[in-house]
Amino acid sequence: MELTVLGQEEPVVKSGCSAGSCGSTDDQLSHLPEEIRQKVHNHPCYSEDAHHYFARMHVAVAPACNIQCHYCNRKYDCANESRPGVVSELLTPDQAVKKTKAVAANIPQMTVLGIAGPGDPLANPERTFETFRRLSAEAPDIKLCVSTNGLALPDSVDELAKHNIDHVTITINCVDPEVGARIYPWVFWQNRRIKGKKGAKILIEQQQKGLEMLVERGILVKVNSVMIPGINDEHLKEVSRVVKSKGAFLHNVMPLIAEAEHGTFYGVMGQRGPTAKELQALQDSCAGDMNMMRHCRQCRADAVGLLGEDRGAEFTMDKIELMDIDYEAAMEKRARVHAAIAQELESKQAAKRQNQIVTLKFGEQAKSYRPVLMAIATTGGGVIN
Repeated sequence: MELTVLGQEEPVVKSGCSAGSCGSTDDQLSHLPEEIRQKVHNHPCYSEDAHHYFARMHVAVAPACNIQCHYCNRKYDCANESRPGVVSELLTPDQAVKKTKAVAANIPQMTVLGIAGPGDPLANPERTFETFRRLSAEAPDIKLCVSTNGLALPDSVDELAKHNIDHVTITINCVDPEVGARIYPWVFWQNRRIKGKKGAKILIEQQQKGLEMLVERGILVKVNSVMIPGINDEHLKEVSRVVKSKGAFLHNVMPLIAEAEHGTFYGVMGQRGPTAKELQALQDSCAGDMNMMRHCRQCRADAVGLLGEDRGAEFTMDKIELMDIDYEAAMEKRARVHAAIAQELESKQAAKRQNQIVTLKFGEQAKSYRPVLMAIATTGGGVIN
């Protein structure tokens, strides 16, 4: 009998994902140009490997929204809940810059600053781009990201590129206006509120145009989609096919959150969310050779810290005002921490590259034993001890 042992495997599969399927692992990124790999390797939302090491934060500077979604209620807030559109504190651009620098000093592994609401950042262009302009000058080592519904995206692409924003997330729940009319009751377009299928059609056209424009400029695009059983669940396979064909880098299919107490239309009407099994089946069917993000935590619009960890309560503006921070020393510490993480990640990848299959041969007496498939895990940093 022969027993085959795979040495130096990853210790566990995290977040309920199948191996190698969560976001973009370093193995999946190896075929990409160096320029793109450098954009992704320390971004916790674009790289599954990175989200174990690097933190992100969102600043809530964008209160207004230009569409209405049946799954959204921005007036609701619970400090213990992680859900898009939820914030406890709305910030001015000045406050956002101050908060970002305070978090960067206290959480040195923070690499990414995003604006994701609580409304739509591009429906608040003055506040959004003033924040980005200031941070580009005062915190140049922090990546800048924006998350948008896409309605105002085509008019904002040049400004996004100007501020060196090389990661954009677009929430695309459909490419069919008939489906869209069941998700979006209205959009606010050219100073008019447009309802139903007509409004959904405008939104879809703007999303697709914006996606194409971003890809043309070399900006990485992640597409978020909310899985709504009975509404767009089967349709999301077509969404994934379309956005991939237009150059989207990553697709994140998320479960609908629709509790009645949140006060959303879907919640009040009893629209259910998907089961974990339904979500995984849809993610698997969308995958193919498209990178799928499966480690998403559906973050609040004021989230701070590692994915799955929210330290926002530590960084309210009243607490930040009391902090005495040596920013120069903090930036030096950030550089050391980032270098140490990069070295650890490289060591893990080197171990993977040295992975060997070891075949152990047993004597003739073992021929009568039944074959056994065995998975081996380790707590030793990815190396079988």
